[in-house]
Amino acid sequence: MAAYDTDVEKHKKKLSEEESVDSGDENVERGNWSSKLDFLLSCLGYAVGLGNVWRFPYLCYRNGGGAFFIPYCIALAFLGIPIFLLELAIGQYSSAGPFTCWKFSPIFTGIGYGMFIVSALVAIYYNMIIAWAFFYLFGSFTNELPWQSCGDWSTNLCYDNVKILNKTFEKCDGNNRWGLSWVANETQGICYEPGLLNKKEGVRAYLDPELAKKYFPRTLPSQEYFDNYVTGSGYSTGYDDLGGVRWQLALCYLLAFIVVILSLSKSIKSSGKVVYFTATFPYVVLVILLIRGLMLDGMEEGIKFYITPDLDRLSDAQVWKDAAVQIFFSLSASWGGLIALASYNKFHNDLIRDTLIVAFGNCLTSVFAGFVIFSYLGYLAQYMDLPVDEVAKSGPSLTFVVYPFAVTKMPVSPLWAILFFIMLITLGVDSEFVLVETVLTSLMDRFPKLRKYKLFTVMITCCIFFLLGLTLTTDGGVYMLEIMDTYSGGWSILFIAIFECISIGWVYGIFRFLDDIKLMTGNSFCMCFPFIMFKYWWMLCWCLLTPLLAAIIMVFSWVDYTGMDNGAEYDVYADLMGWGMTLVTIVCIVGTAIYVIIKSGGSIKKAIRPTIEWGPALVRHRREAEYHTKRYTSDFVVDPWGLEPVNPKDIQLQVENKTGLENTGYVPHVEDSSKF
Repeated sequence: MAAYDTDVEKHKKKLSEEESVDSGDENVERGNWSSKLDFLLSCLGYAVGLGNVWRFPYLCYRNGGGAFFIPYCIALAFLGIPIFLLELAIGQYSSAGPFTCWKFSPIFTGIGYGMFIVSALVAIYYNMIIAWAFFYLFGSFTNELPWQSCGDWSTNLCYDNVKILNKTFEKCDGNNRWGLSWVANETQGICYEPGLLNKKEGVRAYLDPELAKKYFPRTLPSQEYFDNYVTGSGYSTGYDDLGGVRWQLALCYLLAFIVVILSLSKSIKSSGKVVYFTATFPYVVLVILLIRGLMLDGMEEGIKFYITPDLDRLSDAQVWKDAAVQIFFSLSASWGGLIALASYNKFHNDLIRDTLIVAFGNCLTSVFAGFVIFSYLGYLAQYMDLPVDEVAKSGPSLTFVVYPFAVTKMPVSPLWAILFFIMLITLGVDSEFVLVETVLTSLMDRFPKLRKYKLFTVMITCCIFFLLGLTLTTDGGVYMLEIMDTYSGGWSILFIAIFECISIGWVYGIFRFLDDIKLMTGNSFCMCFPFIMFKYWWMLCWCLLTPLLAAIIMVFSWVDYTGMDNGAEYDVYADLMGWGMTLVTIVCIVGTAIYVIIKSGGSIKKAIRPTIEWGPALVRHRREAEYHTKRYTSDFVVDPWGLEPVNPKDIQLQVENKTGLENTGYVPHVEDSSKF
């Protein structure tokens, strides 16, 4: 059955006129965004996060430089944008969060519970990274950055602590400028303390630097500052050796949650105003840092390394897998946050326009951030006399080690450090806001009475997250964070994406879903493009291409899976812990489906059928949806709650240019005789 063309332009105009008279929320019970820009910036802030700075540039150079843009853009079109739009449409049409938006097919309710768990797990460890940024920010308010040179927290292999001998006239036996006597090891090119042969803590000097760094490489002061002073990981042997809580780090972690509480305490409007700063300020800093980076010596080599294409790499399946995974997680799809954000939209918001703006804005930010980061990496590579590929790393090492050390070699280094870490904080808190808001929206939709106690709910939720995350503030916390990062948002996200597509494309009905979207956006999107222009593209993606790609990525991940067990920091129990996080999400999806079937009397047909409450949250919007919905089912009820009388002011659908009683979508107004 072809989708029915519903013209709602005149009714959208009437809605806007009514809303201009009443400046309050369209949905009084849940609340709405103050403006469309609030929502757009919140989505952009949610999608653009720390991964754009520390992961994309690394993947780009590792997978063929500029050639990586080809699979990246393909993944954006086939995987990222379709999932992004699907979740915005579900949230906006139903005005419901991840827990309660699955009334179109209750058997898939477990997807919402899975999203809830994923968002909660990620919120716990993601705020720890923001706490690190706060720690560094406070340490940057000084004349000389504390990681500029080796301090009392450093080891003997710290860059400044390793003495370099001149082989021409200096020896290990005391004949050197320091007058110190050690034992020479010509094979390894070092001088070492007696009794500590082949142990890194015994190295005292380099006799032959080129040979010695192969066995005992020096470490940057910024690396040891991060390991020994900030996180304490240098004093831990692994995740099973946590040690005590580092109180400075715990206070920064607490501060990060206080920021979240203050931003989310009132309503969606409070966080909507905060993002005006947090979503835009990173771009200001990135531009400033790029201008400064382009003035540094060696920046050409860094940027050249970043963008030089290696087309031969496109034949490697790993490159395509990395591109798909990056675009998938970069847009934060299937985490539940997009559904939660869209649920506060007004019904006739142009969600297709928002999808395209956020998706392309996010990807362009990743590319732009790559130029910024690699201009500094080129400078650092020249300073250290190393190839760029030996200083370019992914994750915390790039963000909290390489770049901080690079700025120490620049004039007015504290200024650049302050700007960089403020940027990191603003990048991170946007995503953290939405992760916590996803949990809150789910809880308040499931237990509506909590809406009256929003501040209390936010405080209790953040307190629970803080207590659960205290292990991350210990010496072994970095290893715990790595386990959570590897498993909490991995396969479970792909699993959720596949079932999302199945629920819409094959169970609810793809034509009906497209009609729902058209009812919200009208006959065109972005003010000029006809809806039909991309309608069949969405159909193809949601029914076939997107779930197929997600399944392929998951299979590749299983084939390449090696686990975290390395016999040192991680053992088999670390993998078991991680698999527990993944399986909880999968069990929620499968277990809830089984429960719904049992509750439906064992009838799968009943379990996949929309409930009587499925549809727009407001009666006036349900009347708009009535005509096209009844083309697919006769069970649709305009007012299942019996809350509102039919009013002549309600929007009436126009069918074949007929109005009033001749309009088959019209419900006549009946006066309440009890008033007379």
